[in-house]
Amino acid sequence: MSEQHHDQHADHGHHDDDLAYHATVKGYVVGFLLSVVLTAIPFWLVMGQVLPSKNTTALVILAFAAVQMVVHMIYFLHMNSKVEGGWSLLALIFTAALVLIMLAGSIWVMYHMNANMMPVHDMRNLP
Repeated sequence: MSEQHHDQHADHGHHDDDLAYHATVKGYVVGFLLSVVLTAIPFWLVMGQVLPSKNTTALVILAFAAVQMVVHMIYFLHMNSKVEGGWSLLALIFTAALVLIMLAGSIWVMYHMNANMMPVHDMRNLP
């Protein structure tokens, strides 16, 4: 009977390697603690005015935000190379590449349009 059940299990394409990622309470707790720390440190940097420059503070906060996005994707959205055969991670990489290309292209176009625009003449000073 168990041999027949094993054959049916194999016929449906279910293998131990193909099982979906299973979240654990430990994983959620680690993700939560990392999220709290990655939120508290930028809050402290701003409220305590720890860094001398506002630009430096803004860049550090952006870096913490990027790290926190990765933490959320790994611990809460369970994105890794094993889930769905790696397709969710591939879709994320493709989306990030498209967003990067669109942002960089838009900034490039706006910069060059600003640099190449004709200067506006003051019409009030015309004779």
